[in-house]
Amino acid sequence: MSSRDWLGLKHELPRRRQFMLVVLSFLLPLALWSAVSYVPWLWHPFVRVTAPGGVDYFIEGMDVPRAVFAKEKAAALQAGLVAPAGYPVNPVYLPAPHKVARAFFTAFKTPPRLPNEPWLHESLGHSIRTIFWGFVISSVFGIPLGILCGSYRFFSKLQEPFVEFFRYLPAPAFGALCVAILGIDDPPKIAIIVIGTLFQQVLVIGNTVRKVDPALIEAAQTLGARGWRLVRRVIIPATISDIYTDLRILLGWAWTYLIVAEVVGTSSGITFFINQQARYRNFDNVYAAIAMIGIIGFSTDMALAWLGQYLFPWKRRRRASALKSSVAEPSPSSAIPMSIG
Repeated sequence: MSSRDWLGLKHELPRRRQFMLVVLSFLLPLALWSAVSYVPWLWHPFVRVTAPGGVDYFIEGMDVPRAVFAKEKAAALQAGLVAPAGYPVNPVYLPAPHKVARAFFTAFKTPPRLPNEPWLHESLGHSIRTIFWGFVISSVFGIPLGILCGSYRFFSKLQEPFVEFFRYLPAPAFGALCVAILGIDDPPKIAIIVIGTLFQQVLVIGNTVRKVDPALIEAAQTLGARGWRLVRRVIIPATISDIYTDLRILLGWAWTYLIVAEVVGTSSGITFFINQQARYRNFDNVYAAIAMIGIIGFSTDMALAWLGQYLFPWKRRRRASALKSSVAEPSPSSAIPMSIG
């Protein structure tokens, strides 16, 4: 395999190499974060005071910029006072990886500060329910409209210009209107997610349906397939696996609207937890909560990808044959000479 093929330019990569690259994609950012956190000379723009010395306003445990600390230390020495002592640290908003890792466990066990505040697992459950209902409602309308737009030019010209216009309107701009119509609880939050994903679904699924091989449609029409029967028996089966992949991608978009949606009306869900922890300056809990959103979304996508292999086995066989052909090296006898006249 040539160097370009080793990068996957023309063929699928071997499974072992794919797994190695997936692991490396997480290890590289983690290594950078660890270097910034644990190597004192790399960044660490603050100094944590361990002994105030002769500086009046220094307090033990206080974080001050390194330039300010150096200036006050020099002034104390010049005045014949005891020099302050400290060690380099990062800002409070950038905790080290081990603190965030510890917060994954302590955040679930630590009770909320106020009696009416939810636990972390309650906040996560609330957010998952909001995402679920918002995306289900969006898909109930978006999938049929997308299939119609991709199948018939009549519906494409009738619907897609307005959808193209509406998808550029930011969904959070409808927050006040959703609250006025639906109240201050969960319905406006679900509506924001629906607005943010519905119109994207119509366009993405419509474009997927338009990629059906025209020869396949012509063959079905020759055999007498017309109208809804052509859509139901030919177009949908030919695109169902790709539509499923589109929905997996669009589900990620729904998660991106969650933080904005949950501040509409009464704050709730994981957004409420993140804002509260930031207010208390517990930034290790903030990072842990943000990472939990990514873990839940990534795990959901992986589970849907695994389910798709069993819902659409022909796609799995096609990928396996492509991988097998990419691993096999061509023999010299199979090479076909080409001449350019």
